[in-house]
Amino acid sequence: MATKMLSRTLTAARPLSHHSLKPHHLLPSRTQIRCITQADIDDPNMNGGYINPPPEKRQFRDPYADWWDKQERRNFGEPLHEDHDILGMFSPHVYIHFTPRKGFFLMGCFIATVLGLCGVVRVYYPDRPSVRRAYEGGLDRELGGPGALLVSENLTLAWG
Repeated sequence: MATKMLSRTLTAARPLSHHSLKPHHLLPSRTQIRCITQADIDDPNMNGGYINPPPEKRQFRDPYADWWDKQERRNFGEPLHEDHDILGMFSPHVYIHFTPRKGFFLMGCFIATVLGLCGVVRVYYPDRPSVRRAYEGGLDRELGGPGALLVSENLTLAWG
């Protein structure tokens, strides 16, 4: 019975037919891939003739101007950019409070201040309030030094 099952397995394991594989002429060529991933395609039919305004982040518009929508800083009927979700007021703000140079300067000042404070504490930190204990002749004998009593190698344990 096992040989019959093996023969069925071998006949069922035939190579894939050519119909299941993609034909080579349907795969995109190198120039097609380059054109598909190109970001600035000037195609008038790409968005149905929609006039796309220049990209301007709403964060940089005048907050005190007379806008129809004060929160979103836009007027009624003003066309939206196709990347409005990136350019709108509810997208993450661009951080322009510090330049990178000023930020690194401030971090350096912080690190110098902390290290300076550590140095001042180290210089002015008080010593121990007590004097270390001294032993006559040191603790060589007590800690197993040259004058200590050695344990015999022939010692047998009472329970084993």
